[in-house]
Amino acid sequence: MGYAKNVLVETDWVAEHLDDDSIRIVEVDEKPALYAEAHIPGAIGFDWMADLQDSVKRDFLGPDDFGALMGSRGISNDHTVVLYGDRNNWFAAYTYWYFRYYGHDGVRLVNGPREKWINEGRETSTEVPDYPAETFTAQRGDNSIRAFRDEVRGAIDSSTNLVDVRSPQEYSGELIAMAGYEQEGAQRAGHIPGAASVPWAQAVTEEGTFKSAEELRELYTSKGVIEGDSPIIAYCRIGERSAHTWFVLHELLGQEDVKNYDGSWTEWGNLVGMPIEKDV
Repeated sequence: MGYAKNVLVETDWVAEHLDDDSIRIVEVDEKPALYAEAHIPGAIGFDWMADLQDSVKRDFLGPDDFGALMGSRGISNDHTVVLYGDRNNWFAAYTYWYFRYYGHDGVRLVNGPREKWINEGRETSTEVPDYPAETFTAQRGDNSIRAFRDEVRGAIDSSTNLVDVRSPQEYSGELIAMAGYEQEGAQRAGHIPGAASVPWAQAVTEEGTFKSAEELRELYTSKGVIEGDSPIIAYCRIGERSAHTWFVLHELLGQEDVKNYDGSWTEWGNLVGMPIEKDV
């Protein structure tokens, strides 16, 4: 498919490596209860909110807590982590970005969501694996792939290209929060001035696999997101859909300077004095 990096695995490959102890398969769903219903045999399940987020402040785990969590679930620095989940892998892609942020390069994404595995009639399980504890040391966070609000504010009217990967209704300001996600909404609707609108799901096919590199490059080039080596910052509502777009741009297309603004609209739309546009 012409991708820049070898970061995807197909479901056939996963099926052939179910008993490979050098691999840890991890499911991360937008709807965490799905894991208990059925998952790939041996897969570890993470609840993105309860496990991967700080329980008090709006941020993800620090390096020590992240390392302790991984080690307690049987993941070491020597393991290759293979991620998948529902919603075409948006939280799986977010967790991929999270691993890369803390310096773990041995991470892959299944090319297709949990629904693809199930629709193919492959083996599933309800058993929760009990792997022995391991040691996982997280490195200092890599801010070359993470954007913060001040940097985003400074990117307006600069050579940095902003891409809003939410729905067109969220981008235009017609919708302040998606139904069922009101707790992740904001006081103001709209988008960051100058941001291009490229909904994250445009990067995948109907079965949730990624489009070819040629198709993806044409998509993001035609929208002005890819312009040579210009820096890119992606954002959405809370950073999970934009992590999926970060994966496409940085990992599949090889754009070097791409960051995920995980504060995203839940932060930006609640800040006093931040510029907002509503025109499309």
